[in-house]
Amino acid sequence: MQFEGVYDFNQAPDFVWDRLADGRFLAPCLPDLETIKEVDADRAVCVLRPGFSFARGTLEMDMAVHDKVPGVSAKWLMKARGIGSHSTVEATFTLQARHDGGSRMEWKAAITELGGLLKAVPRGLITAAGKKVLEQAWANVQVKMNAPQGNVS
Repeated sequence: MQFEGVYDFNQAPDFVWDRLADGRFLAPCLPDLETIKEVDADRAVCVLRPGFSFARGTLEMDMAVHDKVPGVSAKWLMKARGIGSHSTVEATFTLQARHDGGSRMEWKAAITELGGLLKAVPRGLITAAGKKVLEQAWANVQVKMNAPQGNVS
C-alpha cells in the first residue's frame, strides 16, 4: 500500500529538512502519541495508542532516519509492534526551493509489511486508517513548523 503527496512550507528547504530529518522534531507530531521512550536526531522510540477498532491497545514504534541528503531528502523507516501484530512503513521526502523562498516537499510512504492480526484486516480499512494518520501527522508537522523559531523541542 502506497501513499504520496505534495506539501508546501513557507520556510526554506534547509530549515524544513533540519526538522523533517530530526526525530526530536517528528516524534511529537505522531498522531495518537502516548509517550516518547527514547529520542535523538536519528531515531525515536514511541508508544502510540491508535484509536482504530482493529488496532486496540498500544503500539511501540521505532523510527530511524536513513539515506540523508542534507537540505534535499531523507527516508524514515518505521517499525511498529503491538500485541499480536507488527508493521513496517518506509517514508521518503524530497525538498525543492520555491521561488518565494519557501519549500515544496514531495513525499511517499509505503506499508511494506503487515504481520500477525493486521494481515486479517481488510486492505480498505488499512488504507483508510493510513490516510487518516498521515493527514493528521502532516497537520501536526505544519503547526509545529510554524511555531516560533520552528522549535525542535
